[in-house]
Amino acid sequence: MTSQQLSQDQDGAAPRFDELPPHRRRQLLTIAAIRSFASVAVLVTAYFLLPFTRLLNGRLIAEFAAGVLLVILVLISQTVLTLRSGYPLLRSIEAMATSIPLFLVVFSTTHYLINELNPGGYSEPMTRFDALYFTMSTFATVGFGDITAISVPARFVTLVQMIGGLILIGVVARVLIGAARRREGRTSGNQTSVP
Repeated sequence: MTSQQLSQDQDGAAPRFDELPPHRRRQLLTIAAIRSFASVAVLVTAYFLLPFTRLLNGRLIAEFAAGVLLVILVLISQTVLTLRSGYPLLRSIEAMATSIPLFLVVFSTTHYLINELNPGGYSEPMTRFDALYFTMSTFATVGFGDITAISVPARFVTLVQMIGGLILIGVVARVLIGAARRREGRTSGNQTSVP
């Protein structure tokens, strides 16, 4: 039996999060935090430990497209899960905690592989940590300038990452939070529109 099923009342509808007893809210928040941290830990560990030798076969464009498609599929599934969740706002936060790190790992991997396949594609050689650093500074729109994309493939991936980051934060966050609010409105009987 899931935690959501345990908290459902006799009518089959889960009580609103703010109506739950404090110990149950803490329990749900703890579970959500553990799942979020676990997904980040798995993604980061995989990024640093998995060998990328099979990805260095010259099909980087197809593999990059597959990674972006994976991010899109995860976002779609996370949105559906948010809409079905008994606690949609909590679920949407978990979804972002999974989706954003996946996005960053896909682009870090791509930057690292471009550097491996095309030395000189960036202003300096990059380790996996350097690629993650470059991805994070680009995603956070800080762009210190210590590592820059020089080659066309590196600049293309960086451009796609910048556009994807804006979409991820702007549109996807709004979709997930909007889905959570719509779901909460349905479960509470309140049919107000979501801004």
